[in-house]
Amino acid sequence: MTNFMNIMPPIPELFDSHCHLDFPEFDHDRDETLEQCWLAGVRSICIPATEARYWSRVLKQVNYSPDSVRRFVSLGLHPYFLKSHRPQHLDELKVFLKRHSETVCAVGEIGLDFSLTDSDRQQQHYYFIRQLELADQFKLPVILHCRKAHDEILKEIRQIKPERGGIVHAFSGSEQQAQQYIELGFKLGFGGTITYQRARKTRQLAASLPLSSIVLETDAPDMPMSGYQGQRNTPTLLPVVLEHLAQLRSSSTKEIAQATTENALSILAK
Repeated sequence: MTNFMNIMPPIPELFDSHCHLDFPEFDHDRDETLEQCWLAGVRSICIPATEARYWSRVLKQVNYSPDSVRRFVSLGLHPYFLKSHRPQHLDELKVFLKRHSETVCAVGEIGLDFSLTDSDRQQQHYYFIRQLELADQFKLPVILHCRKAHDEILKEIRQIKPERGGIVHAFSGSEQQAQQYIELGFKLGFGGTITYQRARKTRQLAASLPLSSIVLETDAPDMPMSGYQGQRNTPTLLPVVLEHLAQLRSSSTKEIAQATTENALSILAK
C-alpha cells in the first residue's frame, strides 16, 4: 500500500464535509488530531450530530477562527438511532436551531435507512419529513444519510423543496439518482469507499460526475480506508481520499482540493 501521506506535494485547504469529531473515540486526542489536520491541509470540518442528547456536545466543537481548523456543526436525528428519538425532540430541535442560528450550519444527520430490518419505516419517515420542514423553515441545508432509500428521499425532497439543498453523505446510489440530487441543489459526498478497488460503481460515479457536485468526507471515526482497516478513521486521512479521487478523474490534487472545498463552502457557509 502506497503511503500517499508521504508522497503528496503541498495542497490547498481541504474540507472534510462529514466527520464525527465529537465521538468518544476522539476524547483522548481531539486537540492533537486537529493539529494534525491543519498540517495535512484539512482546514475545515463539518460535525453532524446524531441524537438529541449529543447536540450540546456537538455545539462545543464550533470554531470559525481562521487561525485553526474551522469546525462547522449541524444538528439532527439520525435514522439509525430511531429508538432514541422522541417526538418532543423535534420541538427541542426547533428551539436549538433558533437559539444557535449564528453557529448551526445545517440540519443533519437526517434521512432514511432501509437496511435496518427491525426499524419502523413509518417512524423514520415521520422524523425525516419533520426535519426537512425545519430545514426549510430556517433556510438551512441538510446533511443526508441514505441506505437503500434514495427514491423515497428524493420524493420527500421534491415535495418539501428545502431551498438550501444539502449534502448526500457517502453517496452510493445510481447515476440517475445522482443527477436528480444535483438538479435539486445537492452535493454528493465521497469518502473512504473510493479507496477500495472493489467499489467499482461508486468509483465510476466519482470519476464521471461533474466536479462541481462533489465534496470530500471521511465519516471518521468510521468508514476506514483501504490499507487502514482495523484502525480508527481520522480526518487527517482526507488527503488519501483526495489522492484517489484525483487519480480516478485524471486530475491534479490541487484542482480537486480547490473545487471540493468551494463546493462544501457553497452549501455549509453562512
